[in-house]
Amino acid sequence: MIEKNVQTDFCSKVSEPVIDPTTYVHPLASVIGNVTLGKNIMVSPTAAIRGDEGQPIFIGDDSNVQDGVVLHGLETELNGKPVEKNMYEVDGRKYGIYVGRRVSMAHQVQIHGPAVVLDETFVGMKALVFKSFVGKQCVIEPGAIVMGVTVADGRYVAAGSVVRTQQQADELPEITDDYPFKSLNKGVVHVNTSLAKGYLKANSR
Repeated sequence: MIEKNVQTDFCSKVSEPVIDPTTYVHPLASVIGNVTLGKNIMVSPTAAIRGDEGQPIFIGDDSNVQDGVVLHGLETELNGKPVEKNMYEVDGRKYGIYVGRRVSMAHQVQIHGPAVVLDETFVGMKALVFKSFVGKQCVIEPGAIVMGVTVADGRYVAAGSVVRTQQQADELPEITDDYPFKSLNKGVVHVNTSLAKGYLKANSR
């Protein structure tokens, strides 16, 4: 389902999602409101990307939004005025949620704005990112919670752990060559960009 948002006191503009024609949105997924999806993105069944409260939401090229993933954010506007604390700035523009290129959001992940997840980061199954800025080439292992912190590039968060102070975030281990999930994201991106192309082709017949 792809549809416009409704007008409210926390979202004064009615927006229609902007979706590149090379991106595949499954009919059982929802993309609503002020959302921009780049190229070669796979949006799987039951995923929900709702730019009707925290907005805009941006997802970069070659990323994937797997089954049951939810992207939603706290209000970024109230009575026509921006709510600055619920936005992050990336490249000079403010977002409710910004997801970079080649990012994998595995099954049942929640990215709740304000949130940023930069290029080539893998967010594992049932993980939560909330009020956080996650750098490039990170791995958030399954079931981890990242809340209210900034995660530097190239770090990983162990499965099931909770990171909610900046000191904890600063002490996260760096990804090294012997880290077992170092190359996981490359394979996941390959699979999902291939699926997007395949489903688009199959549905154009």
